Amino acid sequence: MRLTKHTDFAFRVLIYLAAQQADKLTTIKEVTEAFEISKDHVMKIVQKLVKAGYVEALRGKNGGIRLGKKPEAIGLHEIVALMELTLDPVNCDDKPCLIKQGCELRHILFAAQQGFLDHLAQYTLADVVKPNSQTVYILNPA
Repeated sequence: MRLTKHTDFAFRVLIYLAAQQADKLTTIKEVTEAFEISKDHVMKIVQKLVKAGYVEALRGKNGGIRLGKKPEAIGLHEIVALMELTLDPVNCDDKPCLIKQGCELRHILFAAQQGFLDHLAQYTLADVVKPNSQTVYILNPA
């Protein structure tokens, strides 16, 4: 299973925010410059993360973004489920497949996908960004 850019960028945003000091506000510009990714994409992603409560956004001159939940409360599988438009590994209904009725492949692929999501469910953002980790150092070299 390959994740979309939106999910990839959502993880990058969350990792960046988790690597910052607890209540430090950061900007979308800082995130996009750190990862060299599209500001337009990140703005849409941050809006979705804000709406779901994973990110907090404060408007105004001294505004910015920060995590809306503690890293240990953000499950990796939750982010995949939020960001992916569909989790179906195959679409047997688009131009209905001739062998849909007896096909075992879709069952195998769905089971593999569920195994992927079950594996992700064991981990949180805190497992990805540990205090004093190399990731924290890379994102905060000062």
